[in-house]
Parts: sequence; structure tokens; C-alpha cells
Amino acid sequence: MTRPGRRPELIVAGSIALDTLEGPFGAVTGELGGSALYFSLAAGLIGPVRLLAPVGGDGVELVRRAVAGRDVSLEGLAVLEAPTYRWQARQLEGRNLDLGSHDSIYDAWQPELPAGFSGWAFVGSMRPDLQVRVARGLAGARLLAADAMRSYVAAQPEAARELLRLSDWYFCNHEEFAALGGQIRSPGGFRRSWGLDGLVVKAGPAGVTAYTEGGVLGVPALLSRKVVDTTGAGDTLAGGMLARWLNLEGEAGGLEDAMVHGVACASLAIEQVGVRGIAAATPETLAERVEEVWQCLRESRRSASSPET
Repeated sequence: MTRPGRRPELIVAGSIALDTLEGPFGAVTGELGGSALYFSLAAGLIGPVRLLAPVGGDGVELVRRAVAGRDVSLEGLAVLEAPTYRWQARQLEGRNLDLGSHDSIYDAWQPELPAGFSGWAFVGSMRPDLQVRVARGLAGARLLAADAMRSYVAAQPEAARELLRLSDWYFCNHEEFAALGGQIRSPGGFRRSWGLDGLVVKAGPAGVTAYTEGGVLGVPALLSRKVVDTTGAGDTLAGGMLARWLNLEGEAGGLEDAMVHGVACASLAIEQVGVRGIAAATPETLAERVEEVWQCLRESRRSASSPET
């Protein structure tokens, strides 16, 4: 919990990407993306966030333009003499099929982590050995959250499990949950077995569910809005959720509101290809979308509590 008037800093460490994406929207190449950027664009709608990520000279100006006017610090953006991380995916039935990546830039990146950091941190999807290095460097964080990526879990399972051990909160979808052994235990049992304060399971159109010591909270997806490209949905959800919860001082009673903000950010992101949707969002459009999610949640609860006819 955060003391009133003393908002801890929020940091995200992860990837900046130039994506090749295929889907019902067609095919695009060199589309700006990456876990750290999606998270930052969502969180920056709500409060300040510092971005730590590597980028090549081929992507740096795109990043600067994307975050212009957003409360995002690029102090930790490392511009390297290496090609920006590339990722390829094909959207099938609303989900991305990972077609591979080129991540040699990670070999040249030495993350400059703030000494004695005691704020909130999110370690976005990237190569697990780097996730572990960053998580260890942020061990003093008041809240350390991390995300998964199915292909990296398969490629570096031990590093992926070590990241779980280091995290307070963990975000994953059902495939990633299963890859980490979650099919053996219920989500609640999985959370307890890894010593997590919270486990967030993302289920696309089925919404998102958080498992904590205090119980289970679910927020439905906003199905009334169009879906164009699901890339980055999980990262924007995490960015909106953690930034909002930090504003609410990490109080347990604010978790549901934080999740609603996260779902609203994800909804804004998936309406356009790449980061275009979340980059174009404003605090006003976010507030409108948050109210839509609240209304959807209230209707879901009324339906669940209605007696069968």
C-alpha cells in the first residue's frame, strides 16, 4: 500500500518492436509495437511512467512521436547500433499466432536500472533471461509485476519459472498459464504455489480474472466494440490497470476499478492496428470507455444474479 501524497514511480521494462502483422485487416510491415511501448501508452493516459527498453536507429523517432504529449519518460530508452526487435504474427480467430522474431538487439542491451528503486515495476514480455536480469535489478520494488510470452516460455522455461519466483504479480493468458504448469493446479492454487500476491489471467473476449488472497475478481471484455488487431491487448491492460491502481494507492478495494481501467485501455488498443488505437486515445476517450466497461460489468452481474425462468 502507498502512503497518501507519496506516489511511487512506475517503471516498465520490455520491448520496442517493429512488427510484421497479418490478419483480417490485411498485412503490415514495420508496424510500431512492443510490450514496453504498449504498456507506456496506456499507463501514460493515467499517470507518469518511465520506459526502459532498447531500440535501434530505425525505430527511435517512431517511438518519440508515438509518446509525444503522453506522460511517458524516455530517460531509459537505449538507442543502440542494432536493428530494432522484429516480431511476426498472424491473427487467427482473434488471437496472434507467433511466427518468430529477430531479437539480436537484446544481446547489446545493458538495462540501466535505477539504483535503490522502490516504486512499482512491470517487466513486459521479452527474452526471459533479460526479464530475470531486470527483475533482479528491481528487487527493491514495492510491487513487481511481470508478463509472459508463450514462445519465450517454451524456449527458456527455467528462466520463465525464475521470473515467476521473483514476481509479486504475474499476467498470463491460458496458453502461457498451461505452459508454466498451470493445468496441474487451479489458478488460485498456482498463485499460492509460486508465492504470488496476485495472478491475472487474460482470456480475450471472455475478459480478465484476478486471483488474490482476498478472492477472485473478474471483469468482462467489452464485446460491443470492434476488434481489429489484438496485438498488445495484454500489455495495455496491464498498463492501465497498474497505473490506475497506483493512483488508488494499491488499496485492495481499488483493484476492481483498476481492472476496469485496464480492460478499457485494451479495448481502445485493439480497435486499430498496432499501437495506433492506444496512441490516439485521450483521457476523455478513456473515461468514456471506462464507463462502458463498468456498465458491462453491472449488466453481467445482474444477469448472473437473475433467477432462472
